[in-house]
Amino acid sequence: MNGEEPRIHDYALVGDSRSAALISRGGSVDWLCWPGFDSPSLFGALLDAREGGRFRIAPAGMIRAERWYAPDTNVLLTRFSTPGGEVLLTDFMPARSEPERRRRMTPECELLRIAECTRGQVELEVDFDPRPDYARERCVLTGAGRLGLRMRCRAGLLTLRTQATLEPAAAGARGRIRLRAGERVAFCLTLATRDPAVLPPPEDSRSALDSTLRFWLDWAARTTYRGPYRDEVVRSALVLKLLSHAPSGAILAAPTTSLPERLGGDLNWDYRFCWLRDASLTARALFGLGHREEAEAFVSWLLNATSRSWPELNVLYDVYGRPAMRERELPHLEGHRGARPIRIGNEAAAQRQLDLYGEVIGAAAYLVRSGGSLDSGTQKALIELGKLVCERWGQPDQGIWEVRGERRHFTHSRVLCWAALDGLLELHGKNHLRCPLDLFARNRALIRAEVERLGYSEQLGSYTRTLGGGDVDSSLLLLPWYRYTEAAAPRMAGTFARIRRELYRGDGLYQRYRGRWTRGEGAFGICSFWAVEYLAMGGGTLAQASSEMDALLRHANDVGLYAEEILPGTGEALGNFPQAYTHVGLINAALTLQERATGREAVPERARPPAADAEARA
Repeated sequence: MNGEEPRIHDYALVGDSRSAALISRGGSVDWLCWPGFDSPSLFGALLDAREGGRFRIAPAGMIRAERWYAPDTNVLLTRFSTPGGEVLLTDFMPARSEPERRRRMTPECELLRIAECTRGQVELEVDFDPRPDYARERCVLTGAGRLGLRMRCRAGLLTLRTQATLEPAAAGARGRIRLRAGERVAFCLTLATRDPAVLPPPEDSRSALDSTLRFWLDWAARTTYRGPYRDEVVRSALVLKLLSHAPSGAILAAPTTSLPERLGGDLNWDYRFCWLRDASLTARALFGLGHREEAEAFVSWLLNATSRSWPELNVLYDVYGRPAMRERELPHLEGHRGARPIRIGNEAAAQRQLDLYGEVIGAAAYLVRSGGSLDSGTQKALIELGKLVCERWGQPDQGIWEVRGERRHFTHSRVLCWAALDGLLELHGKNHLRCPLDLFARNRALIRAEVERLGYSEQLGSYTRTLGGGDVDSSLLLLPWYRYTEAAAPRMAGTFARIRRELYRGDGLYQRYRGRWTRGEGAFGICSFWAVEYLAMGGGTLAQASSEMDALLRHANDVGLYAEEILPGTGEALGNFPQAYTHVGLINAALTLQERATGREAVPERARPPAADAEARA
């Protein structure tokens, strides 16, 4: 390996459903926010290679590295090969159930790293350089004998315990360790936000590893998907589990901030929040995989979070259902490979996005279709949302892609308002709530009439990105998914053909749309999986859909992870990483391919779209 700064796709993820760490191919923890996903960074070399801080364990000199996850787990294994020997580095955060966590007196946050020499002998270099609060807080690292190296910072007491000898140097510690075949050394990093806490000795690392492996294997075994893409689907499910916040059920968009959507550019956003626009897609993925506990926890979080701002819906929330913090910039950080500015918080929280209503109601509908029920309070709240949709569906918004600036009349937003009312009418028809039938049916028909009149261009032979517009958007691929139309309907077939002509970048990859905000960015992973699902839903043949799926799966990094975007031609990952939305797209595409191949549905009662003429009569 050379000394080149790692790129986005060079990272792997470990976590414990409360926080997560990104680890490079070179054995460096370059991103870790403790105690929570959206806390300030402790190691931030991902955003500033010189000043951000890191925790690196790797052999000295020239090495070759290969890595993988222990099958069906989130335990990362990296094998370093040198002329003199090999060492296996195992990285993980101990995984425990909620009751077990409450019983233990250990620190809230823990990262374990175990280095074991498997052949010959290897000299390891250790560079432990924490830089709390995005490298803004200057703290002193001190030795405490058998209690390890300690640093008191605003987040709590940070402690590194190991059998190795490390010498404090400046703010961090350095050391070299020679291991011979059969020898191992463990590093136990903890953060205690409250005292007292029992510090786990590094000697306990083996038992912690064994219990963590069992935890993930047991969880992955509950995945009911048995199709041809099982390995990729299980990996994506494990990513979603890592990005879920165990105490609340929320699912993060990504564990990172400000990774650039175009090389060296300024499209750098904080994704450590939970977006409502992902709601029904995520619910379908979790229910479809058989992970009912996580699916119900997610829908419960969703309904609880939105109830706090009812009837208004925020675009995004933190993991506890609170509004996201205001957007700020960190000018002291140089950015990932020079891409600035670095942002924390997200100004999209103040936008208007009318598609949210369809997503929230759609998630509730998936809960019911999968055997769940709605309490009376939730029923009333959903009906109030429907009434709000009837008042607002004709208004402009920022749309699914959160375009900053003037609001516009996006076709996708209109269709999601239609989907909101359609979902409520479905729940009414199945006696899960009692809604104002005439009001909702009449407005649903009015929305369709407007979309068919203004959201479709006879000249293009396609639905359009905006009402009366002349361009297309990959979000239009979702119209059959939301049951607005059949995938094989002539207007939808024309839309796919136009999207393919204008937005396809080859090798299975699609842009989201063409415009000022998309110049220089990569193809969107989620849009590309939407195209697979469209073909699998009847817009093409099973062979076509499978071929596109196979092409997309080749764009994962070496451990099966996807960022938000993929740069056509090079396959380089762009945007925050790993991206839950992309992995949700992979799962749903695989589920729909399975439905097409077997003639059955992964999620019960996924009804066919109503005929347009019948709806107009309503």
